Amino acid sequence: MDVRNISDIAPVAEHNGTTPVWYMFPPGTMRDITKGGSLELINEFEIVGGGAVDPHTHPTHEFYYVLYGKGLMIIDGEERDVAQGDLVYIPPNKVHSLVASSPNSPIRCFCFAVAEPGAGDINYTEH
Repeated sequence: MDVRNISDIAPVAEHNGTTPVWYMFPPGTMRDITKGGSLELINEFEIVGGGAVDPHTHPTHEFYYVLYGKGLMIIDGEERDVAQGDLVYIPPNKVHSLVASSPNSPIRCFCFAVAEPGAGDINYTEH
């Protein structure tokens, strides 16, 4: 499972040294696997304490960045604890779910996805 955390990454001075940038995926590193794809979505979502995302798949390269809270990420049966500052990469067509770790506290994530070439319309409401 590919999970990266900002605390493990040294910043790079960008924009003439005015802005520290922590590259979770440096420029160009995703170009080959997303070639011909399209930006499918950008959103923010929250799982209530004790809740979970229904296991599902779709033809996208999906990224969850944990804004706050703790959870259990499950991708194709592999499990890993995730928390604030973690970026999770979910490859296309892999069964995935996220479970809030605490019955009383939510986990909130920023998400974006790049669809595979020719993916067509994707139903995120029912699967």
